[in-house]
Formats: sequence, C-alpha cells, structure tokens
Amino acid sequence: MAYALVFPGQGAQSVGMLDALAEVYPVVQETFAEASGAIDLDLWRLASEGPAELLDATEQTQPVLLTASIAALRALESHGALAPAAVAGHSLGEYAALVAAGTLRLSDAVRLVRRRGLLMAEAVPAGQGAMAAILGLDDDAIAEACAEAAGDEVVSPANFNAPGQIVIAGHSAAVERAIEGCKARGAKRAMALRVSGPFHSALMAPAAEAFRADLEAVSLQPATVPVYQNVTAAPTQDPTALRDQLLVQLSAPVQWTRSVQAMGAAGLTATVECGPGAVLATMVRRIDKAITCYATGTPEALGKTWDALEAGL
Repeated sequence: MAYALVFPGQGAQSVGMLDALAEVYPVVQETFAEASGAIDLDLWRLASEGPAELLDATEQTQPVLLTASIAALRALESHGALAPAAVAGHSLGEYAALVAAGTLRLSDAVRLVRRRGLLMAEAVPAGQGAMAAILGLDDDAIAEACAEAAGDEVVSPANFNAPGQIVIAGHSAAVERAIEGCKARGAKRAMALRVSGPFHSALMAPAAEAFRADLEAVSLQPATVPVYQNVTAAPTQDPTALRDQLLVQLSAPVQWTRSVQAMGAAGLTATVECGPGAVLATMVRRIDKAITCYATGTPEALGKTWDALEAGL
C-alpha cells in the first residue's frame, strides 16, 4: 500500500522530545552531531535540555526540529529500506521532506533553516506581529473576517491545517480584530498563539527577499519521489520548482488540507510522521479519515510503524 513520509513544522518541539528514542537508536545523536557541526551549535543540548524559551525561539527551533525529524527518519531506516510513494512537510517540515527525498543534504538544509529562522525573527519587530488559531469556522468566513479586520494593516489566513482548523497571521492589532470578527461569525474557538512572528503572511516578504540569495547558493537535486509542496499542494520532483516554492512559502499560506487531499486522491493510504509527537496525524485524520497515520517519535511508536511497514501497512 502506498504511503507518504510527512514532517512537522514549528510547534511540534518540546524539551527532551527525542530522549527516549536516542536511548535505543544511536543514529539519533549521530544525526544531531552531524547537523550541529554544520552550524556550530549544540542542537542536541537544545533538544534535550532546553531551556524551553531558547528552544522555542524560531532561529533555534528550526534547525533543532529539522534535525529531530531526520533523526527519527534515520532511526526508522535503521530497520531496513523504506519505499515511500511521496513526501510532504508542514511549513518548516518541507525542508526535512526535501532531505528525505534526496534534494537537499542535511548540512545544507540545517544552514538554510537557521538562516531562515533568523530572517523571519528579524522581519517584524517583537510584539508587532501575531498568529491565531481559528476553530470551527469555514475558510470563506475566516477570509471575510480578515479582510474586514485588516484596514491599513495585514491579517490573512496563514495555515490551512484541516477543515475548521485555520491559523491566521499579521499585525498584532489586526489579528486581535480578526479574532473578534471570527467569534462574531460563530467560531468555536479563536485564540492567539504563542509564536514569535506572523509567519506565512505578507509581513514575511522582507525575509523572503533576503533569503533568495541563500537558496540560490545551495545545490538542489531532483527529488527521488514526488514532494507535495506547501504553496501549490501539488507534487513535483523538479529542483527549480522546489527552490522557487521554498521562497514563496515564507509569505504564502501553507496549503496542508489541499496537500493531504491530493495525496489521498493519488491513492496514498497512509502517512508516516517522522519527528516528535504526532501533530500532523491529528490534522490528517480530520482531512481524510481513510488515511492511516503512523508515528516515529518514541521507540514504541517507531516499532509499531516498522511492523506495519513490514506487513505492507
């Protein structure tokens, strides 16, 4: 049966997230050592010891979580060869997906996301940008609330995570107005998120422009399997298209719902989430109940996943 490897984005991290996996699989700390050497930063110490405030800073979160995702993937691969039909990553997770597909080397990917995180943190001064989760309201109503709330500022949908689960981003005051507008339209919940910036909004355009040279300086290889991209929700193996959309992704919404729907339509019946926890599994189940979700963040979860893979899922 066909399955996709999927990789989480920011928000999946926590202090000690792969400690148990590292006790069983030496490749976990070996992967962290490789990535740490690329940017001269002790990523394992950050992942294992924190503190949380440092781990949650976007310029730290991005290289740590990317490395955690690849470490979990390599732990799974230590049991035997994998044969995914496709890969996909949510926001930052798209970089891990590209490593898994052979498009990027881990060292290059870590350097890129470290730079990406720094630029994203610098794009909007602290306190001036925000994000909020809107639950139980349809896409059109959320877009309408954002348009009404924007005024001379920016607020727009940023992550289409699942039906009835959308994240918005923009200027702090505009996000607050949009929250109230979504509540007035019947949202079950509308709440600000603890994030350091208005990611995947037009306010990230300066970061995208500054990041262009970094992306162009790195060699990308054709993907070994189709990569479902965040911006287009369409599969591609073309390195030029992959590079272009990584740049657009910074200031454009993450089309995760459409990506999962496209994978289901293409005949994929399972996802294997590589990284800590099972954040994406919750989203995938809400999008397509016919897709079975597997995880790799603990020895127990990884063992069950490998058993399923050996059995043909």
